[in-house]
Amino acid sequence: MDVDRHAEELASDLGVDKEEVAEGLRNLVEYSVPMEEAKQSLRRKYGGDSGGSSGPTSADLADVTPDSGNVTVTAVVLTVGKRSIRYNGEDHVIFEGELADETGKLSYTAWEDFGLEAGDVVQIGNASVREYEGRPEVNFGESSTVTVSEETLDVPYDVGGEADLADLEPGDRGVVLDVRVVEVERKTIDGRDGETDILSGVLGDESARLPFTAWDPVPALEDEGASVHVENAYVREFRGVPEVNVSEFSVVAPRDDPVEVGGPTRMTVREAVSDGGAYDVELVGNLIEVRDGSGLIERCPQCGRVIQKGQCRTHGQVDGEDDLRVKGILDDGTGTATVVLDRELTEDVYGAGLDAALDAAKEAMDREVVADDIRERIVGKEYAVRGHLSVDEYGANLEAVRFRESADDPAERAHDLLAEVDA
Repeated sequence: MDVDRHAEELASDLGVDKEEVAEGLRNLVEYSVPMEEAKQSLRRKYGGDSGGSSGPTSADLADVTPDSGNVTVTAVVLTVGKRSIRYNGEDHVIFEGELADETGKLSYTAWEDFGLEAGDVVQIGNASVREYEGRPEVNFGESSTVTVSEETLDVPYDVGGEADLADLEPGDRGVVLDVRVVEVERKTIDGRDGETDILSGVLGDESARLPFTAWDPVPALEDEGASVHVENAYVREFRGVPEVNVSEFSVVAPRDDPVEVGGPTRMTVREAVSDGGAYDVELVGNLIEVRDGSGLIERCPQCGRVIQKGQCRTHGQVDGEDDLRVKGILDDGTGTATVVLDRELTEDVYGAGLDAALDAAKEAMDREVVADDIRERIVGKEYAVRGHLSVDEYGANLEAVRFRESADDPAERAHDLLAEVDA
């Protein structure tokens, strides 16, 4: 984004110093204020008019792109979320969610409180458009107009934000959920106002399980096993999967009726990779290789990364701490994924603990003897592996939480796979 070009044009229009305008634009844009909204804010600050030379054009949502400039849209408000962000050193409350018309739907951010309610049909005038999560997003603030319309729009989308965990995507806002707290822990982090407590863990329903973070600890979410109703949550991406976020404006209440939790979701490697990752997934395939870096390893005592010859990539020469792990290649016929077993799972497949592994390495005078023993035990066998799969430039990686020999009928699964390919 060419801030200097926008600053030069704006400074010329307003008759003020370009560097001062550029600094103001950078501060606003840095905190996610759309460029057009930032320019209008500075016009108001310096006493200029808030409009441009050309007025906004009416547009269907399907035709709106980040290059649309200022637009006027008429749409149904599907969801309304509320949260606090910080820009220009100050906290600011925004309202966000999704809009829909007959042609499609888009997310929105309202920088002021326009009293939006789910189900309203509104005409939004002089809105700007930016790109968010790879998609266009409608933004409107002080210089925009929002009018509730008597018009009726027939849209093929549900109003209100109620969703199952399996349907969530990064960028969803104003989400309403009925879930169970599967795991939870309280953490102290270095937040924007210094040290602050948050809750993190896993939520579940019949469709899936997903990680969550509550930025304002709520007693109802600290009760592991409790079923809760959550309103006004938003979704971000966390290690390649959607993460439910609960803010200070979210509403969380206990449910009398318990929520049943399903999972894991059985998928092929191809399906999981094409989705960009999956949380609480089960893959079934043959363990065809145990990679180097398995068996007895050493970790940096400061950051926990695996070290080589006493060297940590971040902290240099360190005294490593012994640990056990397995990095194996699982092949299910549709693709391959690297399966990572932690110490507990590695001890299960090795048949002994860390002390016994160290004794075996000392006796053989070779730490590789542990990895060789593990290879003999597991390579060539079929396993069902449950865990969390992420995808990056190095491929697909499954952090395993369960690793067991498969009880599936190979012939039946081969038949199902062929049927899927033929389809």
